[in-house]
Amino acid sequence: MNLAQEAYSEIYPEHEENRTIKIAYSAKFKSFNANVKYTNSYILFNLSKDWLDFSEDLRKGLIHHLLIKMFPKRKHIRTFELDLYEKFIDNVGKYARVEHHDDELGESFDRINDKYFDGLMEKPNLKWGQKAFRKLGHYEYASNTVVISDIFRAEEEFLDYVMHHELLHKKHGSKTSLSGRVQHHTKEFRADEAKYEDKDAERKLTKFLRRKRARNIFGF
Repeated sequence: MNLAQEAYSEIYPEHEENRTIKIAYSAKFKSFNANVKYTNSYILFNLSKDWLDFSEDLRKGLIHHLLIKMFPKRKHIRTFELDLYEKFIDNVGKYARVEHHDDELGESFDRINDKYFDGLMEKPNLKWGQKAFRKLGHYEYASNTVVISDIFRAEEEFLDYVMHHELLHKKHGSKTSLSGRVQHHTKEFRADEAKYEDKDAERKLTKFLRRKRARNIFGF
């Protein structure tokens, strides 16, 4: 019985599965990414090659996680390996290489780090994303990367506001409830978010985005 079959039997102990269950490792995935594909004849867990450097228990926890997403009725199940995986994912950024530092984003990080994190936060990867108006920024836990929409180039005021939000994701990570729901905006996160100095920042950002969209569409 291979690792994937063992993991399946632990989530579905009463079910006799006739499909082929396998794991494949790929260099095409970003760090620590994975997915599951299945048909009537097979279940295939595709994992980043980075997972080969970690224990079978941790990999099994990842497969448990994917199986519970595949079969939501099993979300009440908790295993040692699943707990291990979730704790690892909460801290996975510590294992990622830091090699992308855009100068403008780096200056924003330094300002926010000094002002709100006492200069104690380690600098993550900092990258510009696409020219997006909806997804203004995000923090990639697996690669320890803050990605900021390109619309904030040379817009220090709004860049810093979005940078602060994304660095709070780095600080607080995510938490998984007993029901299996992943929480990114916890009470602790919201409390820190409320400490941002400019209490009118959200309204100003909304106005900026409206104006920026109009310029993008109509060219004025």
